[in-house]
Amino acid sequence: MTKFRDAKIEILKDETLSKNWYHLRNITYSYTGSNGIAKTLKREAYDRGNGATILLYDPRRESTVLVRQFRMPAHVNGHSGWLLETPAGLLDGDDPAEAIRREVMEETGYRVTEVRPLFKAYMSPGSVTEIIHFFAAIIDVTVRAEAGGGADHEDEDIEVLEIPLADAMAMIDSGEICDGKTILLLQWAMLNREKLGASLSVSAKSR
Repeated sequence: MTKFRDAKIEILKDETLSKNWYHLRNITYSYTGSNGIAKTLKREAYDRGNGATILLYDPRRESTVLVRQFRMPAHVNGHSGWLLETPAGLLDGDDPAEAIRREVMEETGYRVTEVRPLFKAYMSPGSVTEIIHFFAAIIDVTVRAEAGGGADHEDEDIEVLEIPLADAMAMIDSGEICDGKTILLLQWAMLNREKLGASLSVSAKSR
């Protein structure tokens, strides 16, 4: 990072190209690089707000709950469009922890109160402004408050699946799971498997 300490960026123009769903922006900026040369550049940025996602883990059964839903961008890029994912959603102005609790209930029907923040990540910083907040929570897959399946007003059609953690990892290798946020959370779970159930269970019992 030291070589870029003298780089300078000045936004000259920020134009909205589309706001049909979220905002597609065309940004013109002056970029003076570490070599001292100034250039005027243009980049497009898709601004859809920030989001949250969560690993739902049942330590007794060593399984996780994933959701399957249709994603048009994946469909037009050679996939069927039906992706297996960890529950997720946009913050919509809420605190990340509150937002993910809401999304878990809407998508899966599970009620989670104790959620553990793990990390934050830009998933596609070259074109999308979104930061995703990653969480984990302990659940009992046999205890569900509602049916889940998604919010009707958002035209969601979601299938809820319990998958053994080991099987989910194998599905990454086979290509059955190819969603970035889901891969990150499953790999985090495998790296922290021994303490995952114990640490989250202790937190849940301390409420």
